[in-house]
Amino acid sequence: MELEIDGRGVRISSPDRVYFSVRGETKLDLARYYLSVGEGIVRALRERPCMLHRFPDGVDGNKVHQKRVPSGAPEWLQTVRVDFPSGRHADELCVTEVASVIWAVQMATVEFHPWNSRRGAVERPDEWRIDLDPMPRCKPESVRHVAHVAREVLAELGATGWPKTSGGSGLHVYVRIEPRWSFGEVRRAALAFAREVERRVPQHATTTWWRKDREPDKVFVDYNQNARDHTIASAYSVRGVPEGTVSTPVRWDEIDDVRPEDCTIATVPARFAALGDLHRGIDEAVFSLEPLLAWAQREELDAE
Repeated sequence: MELEIDGRGVRISSPDRVYFSVRGETKLDLARYYLSVGEGIVRALRERPCMLHRFPDGVDGNKVHQKRVPSGAPEWLQTVRVDFPSGRHADELCVTEVASVIWAVQMATVEFHPWNSRRGAVERPDEWRIDLDPMPRCKPESVRHVAHVAREVLAELGATGWPKTSGGSGLHVYVRIEPRWSFGEVRRAALAFAREVERRVPQHATTTWWRKDREPDKVFVDYNQNARDHTIASAYSVRGVPEGTVSTPVRWDEIDDVRPEDCTIATVPARFAALGDLHRGIDEAVFSLEPLLAWAQREELDAE
């Protein structure tokens, strides 16, 4: 079948193929989900190099990580070239409209993993990502507590954080930043922030790098998600699990009550229709990393 999207015709093959086994949602249901949150998913992906997580046989089958847009893509589809240390490069999907999201769904894409920089300045991130990653025995209450502490530190810095569920047991908080610094500098600032959170709640948070050395009941404040070419699922991205959970923007006053299993492709469209995109002001709330880089410099001097 073909979907008409803002004047673009996008073909959907095998529309009845089941992608999510828990409730039986199909490939067409996935496309309709992304159409229902179109404003939000385009805002989250706009002009960012994007890795696609494809599931040709549904999420119970094998996953394919795809960076390069294949030959034969429609002429209107936008791409951006990114270079890798190996000397190779890839022309990655660069979403500018919802039709390109649905084209990716036709390619069996379930998850969208964008860079934290845009095509106008690929080497200068404009998004700082705080990834609260719970260890195996970590309780949800600990994740929520660390999230509130992170918000407290952000407020002291004068930064606005935009939270979302990860689609799993973690939480993400995004902060728009000036595109002035390299990936290394953004990661350095993120580490300084993570260490401050750890200092305030050492019983709940850790910055220990090696997984084997982390205490299994703590939240890892994963600063390395700001390294070059590291990506995490975007706001409104469906996750490749049978339940069809969604990485869903939430209000800060929802943090203590939201449950990942309540945010799925079956429920988020109605939520979006009622609330709109909870990240709609993110591009206007731009923060300078200078205070965090000053923290990082002090820590480095103290360590000498």
